[in-house]
Amino acid sequence: MPATPAWPPQSTPRLFIDSELADGHDVRVEGGQAHYLSNVMRMKQGAPVKLFDDRTGEWLAEVSAIGKRDMILRVTGLLRPRESVPDLWLLAAPVKKARLDMVVEKACELGVARYQPVLTRRTIIERMNIERLRATMVEAAEQCGRTALPEIADGIKLPVLLRDWPEGRTLYFADEEGGVPLAEVAKPGPSAILIGPEGGFDAEERAAIKALPQAVAVSLGPRILRAETAALAAISIWMAAAGDWR
Repeated sequence: MPATPAWPPQSTPRLFIDSELADGHDVRVEGGQAHYLSNVMRMKQGAPVKLFDDRTGEWLAEVSAIGKRDMILRVTGLLRPRESVPDLWLLAAPVKKARLDMVVEKACELGVARYQPVLTRRTIIERMNIERLRATMVEAAEQCGRTALPEIADGIKLPVLLRDWPEGRTLYFADEEGGVPLAEVAKPGPSAILIGPEGGFDAEERAAIKALPQAVAVSLGPRILRAETAALAAISIWMAAAGDWR
Protein backbone atom coordinates (compact mmCIF):
# COMPACT_ATOMS: atom_id res chain seq x y z
CA MET A 1 0.00 0.00 0.00
CA PRO A 2 1.59 3.31 -1.04
CA ALA A 3 2.48 5.77 1.70
CA THR A 4 0.29 8.85 2.06
CA PRO A 5 2.26 11.81 0.73
CA ALA A 6 3.13 14.57 3.21
CA TRP A 7 0.81 17.55 3.13
CA PRO A 8 1.69 20.24 2.56
CA PRO A 9 4.71 19.22 0.46
CA GLN A 10 8.13 20.35 1.66
CA SER A 11 8.43 22.46 -1.50
CA THR A 12 5.40 24.60 -0.56
CA PRO A 13 6.22 28.34 -0.74
CA ARG A 14 6.37 30.14 2.60
CA LEU A 15 5.61 33.82 3.23
CA PHE A 16 5.54 36.27 6.13
CA ILE A 17 2.26 38.13 6.56
CA ASP A 18 2.41 41.22 8.78
CA SER A 19 -1.06 40.80 10.26
CA GLU A 20 -2.64 38.27 12.59
CA LEU A 21 -3.78 35.12 10.81
CA ALA A 22 -6.76 32.91 11.66
CA ASP A 23 -8.59 29.95 10.18
CA GLY A 24 -10.85 31.00 7.29
CA HIS A 25 -9.31 34.44 6.80
CA ASP A 26 -8.65 35.72 3.29
CA VAL A 27 -5.24 37.34 2.83
CA ARG A 28 -4.42 39.60 -0.12
CA VAL A 29 -0.79 39.58 -1.26
CA GLU A 30 0.53 42.16 -3.69
CA GLY A 31 3.82 43.42 -5.09
CA GLY A 32 6.83 41.19 -4.72
CA GLN A 33 4.97 38.44 -2.89
CA ALA A 34 2.29 38.18 -5.58
CA HIS A 35 4.94 38.24 -8.30
CA TYR A 36 6.86 35.46 -6.54
CA LEU A 37 3.83 33.20 -6.20
CA SER A 38 2.35 33.88 -9.62
CA ASN A 39 5.34 34.35 -11.93
CA VAL A 40 8.19 32.53 -10.18
CA MET A 41 6.39 29.63 -8.49
CA ARG A 42 3.57 29.50 -11.11
CA MET A 43 0.95 28.92 -8.42
CA LYS A 44 -2.53 27.99 -9.61
CA GLN A 45 -5.89 28.20 -7.86
CA GLY A 46 -6.06 25.68 -5.01
CA ALA A 47 -2.26 25.42 -4.62
CA PRO A 48 -0.94 25.34 -1.02
CA VAL A 49 1.05 28.16 0.58
CA LYS A 50 2.52 28.34 4.09
CA LEU A 51 2.10 31.62 5.98
CA PHE A 52 3.47 32.88 9.31
CA ASP A 53 2.67 36.10 11.12
CA ASP A 54 5.16 36.38 14.04
CA ARG A 55 2.11 36.38 16.31
CA THR A 56 0.20 33.11 16.23
CA GLY A 57 2.39 30.69 14.30
CA GLU A 58 2.51 29.02 10.89
CA TRP A 59 -0.65 28.43 8.86
CA LEU A 60 -1.60 26.52 5.75
CA ALA A 61 -3.42 28.49 3.08
CA GLU A 62 -4.46 27.92 -0.50
CA VAL A 63 -4.69 30.18 -3.52
CA SER A 64 -8.34 31.17 -3.89
CA ALA A 65 -8.11 33.91 -6.54
CA ILE A 66 -5.45 35.25 -8.90
CA GLY A 67 -5.50 38.81 -10.20
CA LYS A 68 -3.18 40.70 -12.52
CA ARG A 69 -1.18 42.23 -9.68
CA ASP A 70 -2.45 40.47 -6.58
CA MET A 71 -3.51 37.12 -5.20
CA ILE A 72 -5.99 36.04 -2.53
CA LEU A 73 -4.94 33.29 -0.13
CA ARG A 74 -7.49 31.57 2.11
CA VAL A 75 -6.16 30.34 5.46
CA THR A 76 -7.24 26.72 6.03
CA GLY A 77 -5.57 25.62 9.27
CA LEU A 78 -2.83 26.06 11.85
CA LEU A 79 0.29 24.00 11.20
CA ARG A 80 2.19 24.92 14.38
CA PRO A 81 2.18 27.67 17.00
CA ARG A 82 4.73 30.44 17.22
CA GLU A 83 8.03 29.12 18.51
CA SER A 84 9.44 30.09 21.89
CA VAL A 85 12.64 32.11 21.60
CA PRO A 86 15.49 32.41 24.13
CA ASP A 87 15.72 35.95 25.52
CA LEU A 88 18.99 36.83 23.80
CA TRP A 89 19.82 40.20 22.27
CA LEU A 90 22.61 40.85 19.78
CA LEU A 91 24.12 44.31 20.19
CA ALA A 92 26.74 44.83 17.53
CA ALA A 93 28.53 47.74 15.95
CA PRO A 94 27.44 47.84 12.29
CA VAL A 95 29.93 46.77 9.64
CA LYS A 96 29.93 47.27 5.89
CA LYS A 97 26.73 46.52 3.98
CA ALA A 98 27.29 42.98 2.72
CA ARG A 99 28.74 41.83 6.03
CA LEU A 100 25.95 43.51 8.00
CA ASP A 101 23.37 41.77 5.84
CA MET A 102 25.04 38.47 6.66
CA VAL A 103 25.06 39.23 10.40
CA VAL A 104 21.32 40.01 10.59
CA GLU A 105 20.43 37.09 8.31
CA LYS A 106 22.39 34.55 10.35
CA ALA A 107 21.37 36.08 13.69
CA CYS A 108 17.77 35.46 12.65
CA GLU A 109 18.54 31.87 11.66
CA LEU A 110 20.42 31.24 14.91
CA GLY A 111 17.46 32.37 17.02
CA VAL A 112 18.14 35.78 18.58
CA ALA A 113 15.17 37.68 19.97
CA ARG A 114 16.43 41.19 19.22
CA TYR A 115 19.11 42.89 17.13
CA GLN A 116 20.26 46.43 17.83
CA PRO A 117 23.15 48.27 16.16
CA VAL A 118 25.48 49.99 18.65
CA LEU A 119 27.44 53.06 17.62
CA THR A 120 30.92 53.34 19.12
CA ARG A 121 33.81 55.73 18.60
CA ARG A 122 35.41 53.46 16.02
CA THR A 123 32.22 52.50 14.21
CA ILE A 124 32.73 53.01 10.48
CA ILE A 125 29.10 52.70 9.37
CA GLU A 126 26.64 54.90 11.25
CA ARG A 127 23.73 55.12 8.80
CA MET A 128 21.72 51.96 8.27
CA ASN A 129 18.55 51.14 6.36
CA ILE A 130 16.59 49.45 9.14
CA GLU A 131 13.75 48.50 6.78
CA ARG A 132 16.19 46.74 4.45
CA LEU A 133 17.72 44.88 7.38
CA ARG A 134 14.27 43.81 8.53
CA ALA A 135 13.50 42.57 5.01
CA THR A 136 16.69 40.50 5.16
CA MET A 137 15.52 38.94 8.42
CA VAL A 138 12.06 38.22 6.97
CA GLU A 139 13.60 36.46 3.99
CA ALA A 140 15.84 34.40 6.27
CA ALA A 141 12.87 33.41 8.44
CA GLU A 142 10.82 32.45 5.37
CA GLN A 143 13.60 30.21 4.09
CA CYS A 144 14.66 28.53 7.33
CA GLY A 145 11.22 27.86 8.79
CA ARG A 146 11.22 30.28 11.71
CA THR A 147 7.83 31.32 13.06
CA ALA A 148 9.23 34.18 15.18
CA LEU A 149 11.06 37.22 13.84
CA PRO A 150 13.74 39.02 15.85
CA GLU A 151 12.86 42.53 16.93
CA ILE A 152 15.10 45.05 15.21
CA ALA A 153 15.83 48.43 16.81
CA ASP A 154 17.37 51.67 15.62
CA GLY A 155 21.04 52.31 16.23
CA ILE A 156 22.00 53.54 19.69
CA LYS A 157 25.18 55.18 20.98
CA LEU A 158 27.16 53.08 23.44
CA PRO A 159 26.96 55.57 26.37
CA VAL A 160 23.16 55.70 26.05
CA LEU A 161 22.96 51.90 25.89
CA LEU A 162 24.97 51.57 29.10
CA ARG A 163 23.11 54.37 30.88
CA ASP A 164 19.73 52.75 30.28
CA TRP A 165 20.78 49.13 30.69
CA PRO A 166 18.03 46.95 32.29
CA GLU A 167 18.94 45.68 35.74
CA GLY A 168 18.04 42.03 35.20
CA ARG A 169 19.86 41.40 31.91
CA THR A 170 23.41 40.03 31.71
CA LEU A 171 25.68 41.76 29.18
CA TYR A 172 28.38 39.51 27.74
CA PHE A 173 30.85 41.66 25.87
CA ALA A 174 33.55 40.27 23.64
CA ASP A 175 36.69 41.85 25.06
CA GLU A 176 39.65 41.71 22.70
CA GLU A 177 41.93 42.03 25.74
CA GLY A 178 40.58 38.74 27.06
CA GLY A 179 37.98 37.45 29.46
CA VAL A 180 36.36 34.28 30.73
CA PRO A 181 35.46 31.80 27.95
CA LEU A 182 31.83 32.49 27.07
CA ALA A 183 30.91 28.81 27.19
CA GLU A 184 31.93 28.70 30.88
CA VAL A 185 29.83 31.66 32.07
CA ALA A 186 26.83 31.69 29.73
CA LYS A 187 23.63 31.10 31.67
CA PRO A 188 19.94 31.01 30.80
CA GLY A 189 17.80 34.06 31.32
CA PRO A 190 17.69 37.59 29.91
CA SER A 191 21.04 38.07 28.17
CA ALA A 192 22.77 40.19 25.56
CA ILE A 193 25.95 39.89 23.53
CA LEU A 194 27.90 43.06 22.77
CA ILE A 195 30.30 43.02 19.81
CA GLY A 196 32.53 45.99 19.04
CA PRO A 197 33.49 47.53 15.70
CA GLU A 198 36.27 46.44 13.38
CA GLY A 199 38.78 48.48 15.37
CA GLY A 200 37.49 47.29 18.73
CA PHE A 201 36.39 49.34 21.73
CA ASP A 202 38.74 52.09 22.86
CA ALA A 203 40.10 52.12 26.40
CA GLU A 204 37.49 54.54 27.75
CA GLU A 205 34.62 52.54 26.23
CA ARG A 206 35.99 49.30 27.62
CA ALA A 207 36.26 50.83 31.08
CA ALA A 208 32.67 52.11 30.89
CA ILE A 209 31.39 48.66 29.88
CA LYS A 210 33.32 46.94 32.67
CA ALA A 211 31.89 49.42 35.18
CA LEU A 212 28.38 48.15 34.42
CA PRO A 213 27.44 45.67 37.19
CA GLN A 214 25.70 43.33 34.71
CA ALA A 215 28.67 43.22 32.30
CA VAL A 216 30.84 40.13 31.91
CA ALA A 217 34.00 40.30 29.79
CA VAL A 218 34.25 37.14 27.71
CA SER A 219 36.64 35.48 25.31
CA LEU A 220 35.59 33.78 22.08
CA GLY A 221 38.72 31.67 21.79
CA PRO A 222 42.39 32.00 20.90
CA ARG A 223 41.95 33.37 17.37
CA ILE A 224 41.39 36.90 16.17
CA LEU A 225 37.90 37.13 14.67
CA ARG A 226 36.41 39.73 12.38
CA ALA A 227 33.49 41.61 13.90
CA GLU A 228 30.84 39.72 11.93
CA THR A 229 32.45 36.36 12.72
CA ALA A 230 32.64 37.23 16.41
CA ALA A 231 28.92 38.06 16.49
CA LEU A 232 27.87 34.74 14.98
CA ALA A 233 30.37 32.73 17.02
CA ALA A 234 29.14 34.33 20.25
CA ILE A 235 25.48 33.63 19.45
CA SER A 236 26.31 30.01 18.68
CA ILE A 237 28.29 29.53 21.90
CA TRP A 238 25.53 31.08 24.03
CA MET A 239 22.80 29.04 22.34
CA ALA A 240 24.77 25.83 22.88
CA ALA A 241 25.61 26.60 26.52
CA ALA A 242 22.51 28.42 27.76
CA GLY A 243 19.94 28.66 24.98
CA ASP A 244 17.69 26.18 23.19
CA TRP A 245 20.42 24.09 21.57
CA ARG A 246 21.03 22.17 24.79
